[in-house]
Order: sequence, then structure tokens, then C-alpha cells
Amino acid sequence: MRADARRNYERILAAAADAVAEYGAEASLEEIARRAGVGSATLHRHFPSRQLLLEAVFRDKVEVLCATAGDLAADPDPAHALTSWLRAVAAHAVSNRGLAASLMRGVRDGDPALGATCHAMIVDAGTGLLVRARRAKAVRPDVSITDLLTLVNAICLAVEREPDGAARADRLLGLALAGVHPAREAAGDTPPSRPEGSGRSSRP
Repeated sequence: MRADARRNYERILAAAADAVAEYGAEASLEEIARRAGVGSATLHRHFPSRQLLLEAVFRDKVEVLCATAGDLAADPDPAHALTSWLRAVAAHAVSNRGLAASLMRGVRDGDPALGATCHAMIVDAGTGLLVRARRAKAVRPDVSITDLLTLVNAICLAVEREPDGAARADRLLGLALAGVHPAREAAGDTPPSRPEGSGRSSRP
């Protein structure tokens, strides 16, 4: 790619990332071109479809999350490393409203390449952190990385339109992650017995 074409490409990506953070994945392509200082024809030469532009924006964010997972792999506390990374994934999802859902529409509409590479990158990055946490017995053995990422996505979808969505997502994720800790399971997870004579009658 020529130097001027590379500059246009990078300006379009930066403008698209800002527009998606502000308006969601349905941000106007004309607005993105205007912010990038290029014409619509230039935008479409680099990205013939909205899905390809979103894929490029998403991949850039995913690479950052993968690098974060690599850094956290050195954390001496595997549970803290996994939790920190999942919080970073949540912050990413909230700040890019509708991006992952739009990419998944592309997959359903017949182009499995759209979003699939980024999904695989995220799963691979998180799996390494989850395996460390399992070895440290900090996570229930039946929890998968897909479980955790689905949980993060569900929380982010629920709060993405709230003005304090990032803070709400972080709080809800903290509450939800308490359920993957093995402490109660190891203790038998036995509910307390009901005192005799209390509550409803035991008669059929």
C-alpha cells in the first residue's frame, strides 16, 4: 500500500472506531468518511462493505485485548489475571456498542470469515488465562472460556445504552464472577437446613 493510501486507511479506521464508540455499529459511513477527511469513494475502495470495515475496527481492538492477556499471563495471581482480562473485555464491548452483534450478523448472512478470526483470537487469549486459574483451583473445573465470554457479552448488551454502562458492566461482572469461584462447591454447596416448625408445613 502506498504511503498516502496507508494514511487514508489508518484515518478511516480511527474515525470508524470513534464513530462506533459514539453511535454504535450502525454509525453512518458518510459520517466516518467526513471525520477521516476522505471521500465516500476512498472509504469504499478500502472497505467495500460495512462488515469489512467493522471487522477491521474489531480486529484492532481484539489485538489490544490479546496483548493484554499476554501481559497478564505473568501475574502471579491467576484468578486476578483472569478477572482483570474479563473486565478489559467488558470495557471493550461497552465502548464499541453493537460491534460484536453486527459482525455476528455477517457470519449468519453467509460469510463465516467475518468476525470468525477475531472470535478465535479472543477465545485463544482467554483460554490460556483460564487454564492457569483452573490449575490454581481458582475457578470451577466445569467453567469454559465460552461460558465466561457469553456472560460478559450478555452483561454488556444489557447495559450498553445506559449512561454509566461501563461502570454498571464492571459491577455486574464482579457479581457474576463470584459464581464461578469453587469455594462453595468445595464446601459441598449444601443449603442450610430449615429450622423445625418454621416455614411451610412438611405435610403433603
